[in-house]
Amino acid sequence: QVQLVESGGGLVQAGGSMNLSCAASGFIFSSNVMGWYRQAPGKQRELVAFISSGGSAHYADSVKDRYTISRDNAKNTVDLQMNSLKPEDTAIYYCSALKFGSWGQGTQVTVSS
Repeated sequence: QVQLVESGGGLVQAGGSMNLSCAASGFIFSSNVMGWYRQAPGKQRELVAFISSGGSAHYADSVKDRYTISRDNAKNTVDLQMNSLKPEDTAIYYCSALKFGSWGQGTQVTVSS
């Protein structure tokens, strides 16, 4: 079955950096657009970044110029490098194979003031 496992979350101070990683299995990873979502309490799940099979990356305005999404098709992984973190980045972060409309269990990112 499709499996998406996120890792790398934790507590970080404002202005700091964090790298999230997602290991994917159960589908042809290299042919699929991959993305990262986040959801904070009381808010709608937000697509923050996605990347095409060829490596073309796109970002939500809220994270543009601070986050970088990347993928390694040989390892079936997609990463999210987050820099200049702000308290409003606090959320559970999920990776997704967009065409399947699903995501993993998520990893918590907490940014303190």
